[in-house]
Amino acid sequence: MKYTVISGDIIASSSIDSKEKGILESQLQEFLSQLKADYDVFSRIIKGDYVECVVPNAGETLKIALAIKCFIKSLPIEKVLSEKEKNRFKAFKTYGIRLAIGYGELSRFDAQEGIIDGEAIYLSGRWITENSTHSKQRIVVKNTLQFLSNDDKLNRGFEPLLMLLDLTINKATSRQCQIAYLKLLGKSEEQIASDLSISQPVVNQHSTALGYNAIESAVNYFQYTITE
Repeated sequence: MKYTVISGDIIASSSIDSKEKGILESQLQEFLSQLKADYDVFSRIIKGDYVECVVPNAGETLKIALAIKCFIKSLPIEKVLSEKEKNRFKAFKTYGIRLAIGYGELSRFDAQEGIIDGEAIYLSGRWITENSTHSKQRIVVKNTLQFLSNDDKLNRGFEPLLMLLDLTINKATSRQCQIAYLKLLGKSEEQIASDLSISQPVVNQHSTALGYNAIESAVNYFQYTITE
């Protein structure tokens, strides 16, 4: 049986004010708990800024990865740790989190014991480690969404799709990302408008400006292709 594992590394988390970093961690944990309830995703946060998720339904993986990225970018984190960290903090606000989707076997997976071992997590974890910006004074971010498997055809097919999604979301505003992750998790524009105390036309305007229809099409294409 093949699994998909999402590994994620919050970009420049050390530049965030310590109090707000605690808020980020607690809100991320709440969000991951919601993914568990809605999609049976096993998730864990390591050292406050590294995330691992095992997604039981491979077709839902891109949707969940994009929801995580949009959620991080939507958070109202505004306080930089110090003047020296301003450039790193700007990278956090722009990119939020770097995510790798590993697709392959898991030789051992025990959610209760917290054991994830095998090809899928090796692929995603290795890419995150190789592209980490921890302890680097100058942050250079080439891409923050990657699909990895031992199937070259799948890798080549998804690469341009993820590059375009990456570019789109990295340019999105906090509000656009907030609406996007709520829509990715299945909420209607009417529900979102009620939750955010704004009008449905405003929700639609933000969604259209982001190009959400294209994001939805990409998610559907990924689901069809990975489960074909």
